[in-house]
Amino acid sequence: MRSKPLSGTAINNSNTFKEIKAQPRLWRETYDIIENKKVELTTFLNKVLGFKNIHIILTGAGTSAYIGDVLHKSFQRKSKRVTEAVATTDLISHPEDYFSPDKPTLLVSFARSGDSPESVATVELADKYCETLFHLIITCNAEGKLAKNATKKNAYVLLMPKEANDKALAMTGSFTTMLLAGVLVSDLSNLNKNKAYVDRLLAYGEKIISSYQKRINVIAALNFKRVVFLGSGALKGIARESQLKVQELTDGQVVCKYDSFLGLRHGPKAVIDNDTLVVYLFSSNEFVNQYEYDLVRSINDQKEKLYEIGIGEALIKKDKINLDLSIEVSTKNHIPEEYFAVCAVLPGQLLGLHKSINLGLNPDSPSVNNSINRVVKGVNIYKHQ
Repeated sequence: MRSKPLSGTAINNSNTFKEIKAQPRLWRETYDIIENKKVELTTFLNKVLGFKNIHIILTGAGTSAYIGDVLHKSFQRKSKRVTEAVATTDLISHPEDYFSPDKPTLLVSFARSGDSPESVATVELADKYCETLFHLIITCNAEGKLAKNATKKNAYVLLMPKEANDKALAMTGSFTTMLLAGVLVSDLSNLNKNKAYVDRLLAYGEKIISSYQKRINVIAALNFKRVVFLGSGALKGIARESQLKVQELTDGQVVCKYDSFLGLRHGPKAVIDNDTLVVYLFSSNEFVNQYEYDLVRSINDQKEKLYEIGIGEALIKKDKINLDLSIEVSTKNHIPEEYFAVCAVLPGQLLGLHKSINLGLNPDSPSVNNSINRVVKGVNIYKHQ
């Protein structure tokens, strides 16, 4: 069953679409900010990385936490320091599992507003538990509590472009600008060289929005009730963020799941039925593709699925698999996966936007009963003994 694709009026009038569309420009602004702050950031990070045993924690709540999911392995390779992604929603309930007095720690906090109670409480708990502690706060809101309270000498606040502080409920430009900032900061000494990757990333983002938005609108008109997003490595984090975008923008009317390609085989594959859209986020690594394509072929062979979408920098051997739509941005592989990850979330954002409007919702505020809000409400913070 297929609904009629929507006209551009309802879409173009939404803040959500304006914020999705603005992202390539914001990525350029993010690079410029970091270029201008390079000396300050280098001084701060040199001090931090002077501790050979420094423990780096990438944190945030919800979408902001997923930045760490995408980034932590790349951050670890570049910094040559143990790095893990831990959500603030885990840190505040079990701080002793992650913080230790005798372990120097860099807490990298990602936050759109900087006002969520978990983010503020995590910073306070880290200060309590760690004898040697540094804070790198990457946020979109200069007026948020995280930014305003970061007055200690061992703290550095990196503000994203003002426009990255999305007005709509769903985090779009805030997610990708903070993710890109994390990628660039992790390899700061090569910032000038990496500008070529950012330039390519901008072109990729513009191509996805200009060339695939109308096709995604048509797909959103399909009568699907589930979406499964799959990704490997860093792109598993993008799969996680993509499933959240569709689920929250449709107010839970479309239920979503994410997994790795290999992980899906171990039980979760059972969720794929005739009402399911399957979205593959393909690695640019041919070795990884072998595992990914095996899984795609197994889903190709089953009758239970509605539609299959592939997203990749260049789907090198796509003739070996069947896809209803291939979203490709290049004929060759040009940029590292952590950069490609920044634009790989755009199809998920667009799918959530179009499906939200298709269902008669306001994508800027899709929660009919206000169960989810732009800044989380109703969280009590308890004193940890």
